[in-house]
Amino acid sequence: MVYELYYWPGIQGRGEFVRLALEEAGAEYRDVAREKTGMPKLMRLLEDAGGMEPPFAPPFLKTGKLLIAQTANILFFLGGHHDLAPKNERGRLFVNQLQLTIADVVAEAHDVHHPVASSLYYKDQKREAKRAAQHFKAERIPKYLGYFDSVLEESGGPYLLGRRISYADLSLFQLAEGLRYAFPRAMERAEKKLPHICPLCERIAMRPRIADYLASDRRLDFNEDGIFRHYPELDG
Repeated sequence: MVYELYYWPGIQGRGEFVRLALEEAGAEYRDVAREKTGMPKLMRLLEDAGGMEPPFAPPFLKTGKLLIAQTANILFFLGGHHDLAPKNERGRLFVNQLQLTIADVVAEAHDVHHPVASSLYYKDQKREAKRAAQHFKAERIPKYLGYFDSVLEESGGPYLLGRRISYADLSLFQLAEGLRYAFPRAMERAEKKLPHICPLCERIAMRPRIADYLASDRRLDFNEDGIFRHYPELDG
């Protein structure tokens, strides 16, 4: 079965967390909106899910008669089908808990450059964004990443669950990469106090399927249209 991933073309965004899981699993998938006629297909499914459960927004994943929306929900499904989550309920719930916490950080990172409204341009909210960035860098990055670093320490490593990888590890890698792009100076300071996250990211990047993906044109570059945006004035 070939999965169909629907997400906005040209940006990594929330779809990248799903792509990383699909790549690590070695699953065959189509990144539909990046195909020639993909955007009309995406919009048609948003307007009419054809008897399937309608999504609110991308990303969503189509597999057979299932249409699964929300990043954490998609990863919960993939984790269970591709050995990227424990088989026991306690383990599955914990990985989902970690993923939902990552989703919280991602939302806060986005809101740094759009603190007033997503419908406004960054240039229309620069003053508010600068204030939001100061708070995010000083308080939220250390708090969130400190939590994940402590989970890695308590697990005994090398992954969040110990010796086995999960989709939460892939998502933590993507989160760290995104924050490094958006706030390189702030992350350089923060990572001095995060002894376990940097080794995890290096380990993920070296996994054969992930390394192949990162070196391919399937991996889109970070840019100023996505969630993680680098505005030098916000990274002082």
